[in-house]
Amino acid sequence: MSNPEIGVMMLALFIFVIMLGFPIAFSLMAMGVGFAFYYFGFRDGPVFALVVRKTFEVMSNEVLLPVPLFLFMGYVVERAAILDRLFRSIQIAARGMPASLAIATLLTCALFATATGIVGAVVTLMGLLAFPAMLRAGYDVKLSAGVVCAGGCLGILIPPSIMLILYGATAGVSPVQLYAGAFFPGLMLAGLYMTYVMGRAIINPRLAPKLPKEETDVPFLKILWMLATSFLPLAGLIVAVLGAIVFGLATPSEAAAIGALGALILAVSYGQFTFAKLRESVYLTARATAMVCWLFVGSSIFSSVFGLLGGQDLIKEWMLALDLGPIGFMLVVQAIIFLLGWPLEWTEIIVIFVPIFLPLLHHFGVDPLFFGLLVALNIQTSFLSPPVAMAGFYLKGVAPPHVTLNQIFAGMLPFMFIVLISMALLYIFPGIGLWLPGEVYGR
Repeated sequence: MSNPEIGVMMLALFIFVIMLGFPIAFSLMAMGVGFAFYYFGFRDGPVFALVVRKTFEVMSNEVLLPVPLFLFMGYVVERAAILDRLFRSIQIAARGMPASLAIATLLTCALFATATGIVGAVVTLMGLLAFPAMLRAGYDVKLSAGVVCAGGCLGILIPPSIMLILYGATAGVSPVQLYAGAFFPGLMLAGLYMTYVMGRAIINPRLAPKLPKEETDVPFLKILWMLATSFLPLAGLIVAVLGAIVFGLATPSEAAAIGALGALILAVSYGQFTFAKLRESVYLTARATAMVCWLFVGSSIFSSVFGLLGGQDLIKEWMLALDLGPIGFMLVVQAIIFLLGWPLEWTEIIVIFVPIFLPLLHHFGVDPLFFGLLVALNIQTSFLSPPVAMAGFYLKGVAPPHVTLNQIFAGMLPFMFIVLISMALLYIFPGIGLWLPGEVYGR
């Protein structure tokens, strides 16, 4: 058996192993080391030198430095207890709109996902707060579930997204330009979600009944005060962090540090700062950061051995043999990523499978920044496409007992198709993602 065939077998074996539930990072390292022994002829020296070198390269990668800072910012904001205030104030402010509770949920998810970027946290918190509120108001179970799950996944795309940082480190693309490029696609996707929900409420008002007047009859000045004490502080923190990054006032690491400090100030000002919550935030940040770093170490070792065996060359030759144009190449790759989203999480897709296609971008004339934006949109579907849709399982864990997983999955499917529509719009009108980086950075 030739080396490229061994490389493909290595990739297939990895997918089989992680589907059995083995830890991803250590499975990658074990696969890489095991097949490296095969390539180097069972000599210890080259194998362990490869492991040490790749570990050092990952741990000294400055692009990954904002990851723990943004994670810490998110965990502190999550524990600052402003989500209920934020949801209530937006709900009252949007009282005149069709499906006002669902619109308030999506707006809250978009803002909170921007602050945290942690899908599981946003879906779980909104599942505890907004989902029961919509059910009490008589909203359709499927529509309510879809709104919470889709809104909670926006943090994958909307900056400061951890996924964009990891893609930037993998593809050698500036995270700053990725943030600028993802800004309008993120707003577009959130806007399409809201348009869909309002359209369904207008066509069939029984899906999203209007709230009783006594629940929304709040004086205008009180609404302003509620927004000023919940929406404006968090929005100000996000605008300051993203503005500093996009307009070059601070590096992503510096802006992330400012965001972490701002989150602590918010927690103190809301009276939610305790040593126990700080300790928990630090612990969760350290755990998530260690997972990301070891995942990168494992993927770096795995990818190096996969390349040495000739696996990437074999896949490149296969893609070129299809004789595709740029459109065909993008359709095939995005379809593969979409299918990989069923059994795999976004981290494995970004650090293992996306690098396989990166060398082909130059051949087909595809901008790595534009490719990354399409991938970021596509990754949304990995949380929303059954049977392994993690957003649905997050919601099911906190949903009332009478809400079934099938109802949640059925509610997510329309939003998954909206993601596919947004991908088509971005491909047809690439300026949605490339205009802002072009204006700010002269791309």
